[in-house]
This record gives sequence, C-alpha cells and structure tokens, in this order.
Amino acid sequence: MALKWYPVIDYIKCVECCICIEKCPHGVYDTSKAPSPSVKYTEECTDHCHGCGDRCPVGAITYVGEDTGWVPPKGDIASAETGCSCGSNGTSDKKILVEYLYLDLQTCDRCIGTDNVLVEVMMVLTPALNIAGYEVEYNNIEMKTEELARQYQFLSSPTIRVNGRDVCQSVAENNCGCCGEISGTDVDCRVFEYEGETYEVAPKKMLAEAILQMVFGQTESGCDNGEYELPENLKTFFEGKKNQACSCGGNCC
Repeated sequence: MALKWYPVIDYIKCVECCICIEKCPHGVYDTSKAPSPSVKYTEECTDHCHGCGDRCPVGAITYVGEDTGWVPPKGDIASAETGCSCGSNGTSDKKILVEYLYLDLQTCDRCIGTDNVLVEVMMVLTPALNIAGYEVEYNNIEMKTEELARQYQFLSSPTIRVNGRDVCQSVAENNCGCCGEISGTDVDCRVFEYEGETYEVAPKKMLAEAILQMVFGQTESGCDNGEYELPENLKTFFEGKKNQACSCGGNCC
C-alpha cells in the first residue's frame, strides 16, 4: 500500500458523477460524502494505480507521487468493465450497467417522469437479476454541459443505456416546452414509440422489456450511433442555457 500515492480531485472540473467512488476497489474514497469525491483513506491506495483517473469522464483526477508520465485521459470514457490499472478488479463477470442520461430533473416533465418510471422498473428487475447472478448498477447522469454531452455521445434527452447501448432503436423527438423554458430557445426532446403509440414519458412495460432484451436478447437491439456528432438541437440548448445564466442576456459571454 502507498503512503505517498493517492488521487487528487480538481473540483472545478469534477461533475460529481460518482464513477471514481463507485469503481475504486481499494476504498480510498469517503462514500458518505457522495456524490462529491472525498479522498479519505490515502493509505489504502496502491502505487501507480490509475483506475479512477482512467475512468473520470472529465479528467478531474491526478495523483500525488505521479512519476509514470500518465496524464488524465481526454475524450473517451474508460469502459465500466475495465479493471483497476493496478490489476485489482472488484466487478462481477455478469455486470449490468444501466445509465439514465438527461438534461434536467427540476423542470422537464418528461425527464422527471421517465426517471420515476425507470426507478420503479429497476426496483422490480434488480432483485430478479441479482438472483440470476448479475451485478446491477444504476446511474443518473445529468448532461450539465456541452462538453459532458460530447463525452457521453449524448443524442437526445432523456436516454436510457444498458452497458453503453441505447435501449431505443432510433431517436424520435418533438418540441419540449420545459427545456425551451430552461434555455430560452426552441428545443426538441425525446419521445418513446411503443406498440404503435408515442409517449413523452416512457411506459413502464416498454422500459422493462427493453432492458431485459438488452440483457438476455440480441445485442443489436439498441441503436448504434456510429461516428458521433453533437446534434444541433443540443448545441442550441446548451448555448441558450449559457445565455440565460448570463445576467446581461448573453452579450458579455
């Protein structure tokens, strides 16, 4: 164990995604402070382990004692299945990572509604999947900035992914007044097409079927985005949100 090797957090860059806290197999972080990463047990860290730094989506982690030439990664997010760089891996071979990516959970009715439905679905599915030997992890990740949206290859809000794949086979959207209110612009958000109907809040049955299909069915059921480019719709949202936050209406930014 290292006394002079441990992670240091840049709290200006940190987006409090909890990945470092949840993935560290050495117990370096104070879990009671989550989602803010607090390095408490420095003596538990292992020399030259870059596990949390490799996973950080915004490059907010460096290390005391760093002498390997390692630098925080930029752009690609390390796979949730990747083990700790010191060789330790506390994850199960049968792991299911469900991620809920969204623009807003304070104002947007469809983000809030789908989040509530997904939580209910996960409460039902998780115990059954655990019995079947699966380790299930569920993360809510707010797309706070355009940079974060690019790093997660975000296409539309809200998005549900299972092991990195969108449960929807395509992206369908309509105008979202709530997100338009946030950004002061016209914004389209995701709608869910299921059994011939279109829903702004995903139906419980649809999400349950989609998640189980992604786990037990053919993996090509989710959409493959190919080469990623941030949609103009999201660029408009983030620019409008930035201008709304500026006291002068955007002219000073």
